[in-house]
Amino acid sequence: MTVPDISRSTHTWADRGEALGYFFQRAGEAPRLVAYDSEMGCPLHNALAAVEWTLAVGILNESDLIHAARLSGEAAAAVVERRSDGRQQFAYLGPRIDAPPVDPFEGSILYDEPGVRAYGFAQRAHAVAHFLRATQGVGGVISLLSRRAPELLHVRRWLSALFEDPAPEISNLLLAGWFATSGGGVLFAPAHPGDPYVYQEVGAPD
Repeated sequence: MTVPDISRSTHTWADRGEALGYFFQRAGEAPRLVAYDSEMGCPLHNALAAVEWTLAVGILNESDLIHAARLSGEAAAAVVERRSDGRQQFAYLGPRIDAPPVDPFEGSILYDEPGVRAYGFAQRAHAVAHFLRATQGVGGVISLLSRRAPELLHVRRWLSALFEDPAPEISNLLLAGWFATSGGGVLFAPAHPGDPYVYQEVGAPD
């Protein structure tokens, strides 16, 4: 997905607090995703491939709002917000083999295919709780500290822009990211002790 004529900036910090402070300052009110395990982060090496695959087979839609996700090269699990018949619905989508059963008072099965199982929930809390039961949160991100979850369209667009011209020696372990119509920013956690925290921001030129 080509994103022509974008602006780009990169900043590094040795201190985690300073890096996060700058991230939240730049994010403002923008929808954001934060790594569930701040020590591990969320590996992004295969994220775009997983997004493209799930879009191609119809598991995810570009209009989905991402409340939680774990995207790897082999499997993807996510909690998305969708509108169905004018109603808000939260859906968990993940590998069939990893999907634990759902309490019928919380949600219901949407579809059950050989490779993927999906559950529908009326409450965001129940959907995210199921995501955490299924994935243990390992390598995942959750929409936190923002009024609205990021739209997949913007996540895909700005991650593509970041990876078209990657900065050398960045870990690609997402600690936090914000994604809006006009741009996006990602804070990468260090892969090794002593490495810096790196923040990259891309956006449409003014």
